[in-house]
Amino acid sequence: MFGRIARRYDLANRILSAGIDIYWRIRLVSAVRRSGPADVLDVATGSGDVAFALARAMSPEACILGVDFCAPMLEEAEAKKAREGASGARVEFRQGDGLALPLPDSSFDAVTIAFGLRNMADRPKCLREMLRVLRPGGRLFVLEFSQPQGWVRPLYSFHLRHIVPWVAGVVTGERGAYEYLGDSIGSFPGRAGLCDEIRAAGFSGVEARGMTLGIVALHQARR
Repeated sequence: MFGRIARRYDLANRILSAGIDIYWRIRLVSAVRRSGPADVLDVATGSGDVAFALARAMSPEACILGVDFCAPMLEEAEAKKAREGASGARVEFRQGDGLALPLPDSSFDAVTIAFGLRNMADRPKCLREMLRVLRPGGRLFVLEFSQPQGWVRPLYSFHLRHIVPWVAGVVTGERGAYEYLGDSIGSFPGRAGLCDEIRAAGFSGVEARGMTLGIVALHQARR
């Protein structure tokens, strides 16, 4: 499914979020930068937006590795890399499964995953894998859709189930992929529930902050 939408994935994201995804990514990158990591892993990197944003914002010595299991998405990321200049040169991409990362234990200071945890067939296993590759004291950053509260929730649900598939179908020709998006967001835990899952995987110092009326949350934790 992700392979079929890879070429228009970024365009669809900009349109469907009205560009707010850029702000969400800025918040994620700012949080990572404050932790001062030397080596960063971006899981489910997709077309590489987070990886490149990290490279542009962090010190020239920082190394960023993006991992994704979907080859067409990685092809899009590599095409972008050629346009990124010096910051892009510090980003490496590798094909790999988030449930069995092809990486040694304790090899990164920070691990990020943006809108990818929801797509994992086994979230606890993915969280344990990210814990495994973090060095002691390393930080996890999870940017993901959440469950808005109050009056926002029914409006948001209508938007996901009716507006998003129609618009995305026009942009990508793959309406079904975005019907899946609505279903996956609707069944995903809210901030408290995801915090519990992160703790259960072995992380400590878990915290979450909602953004944009609670439809997105940034979770942080420490190994």
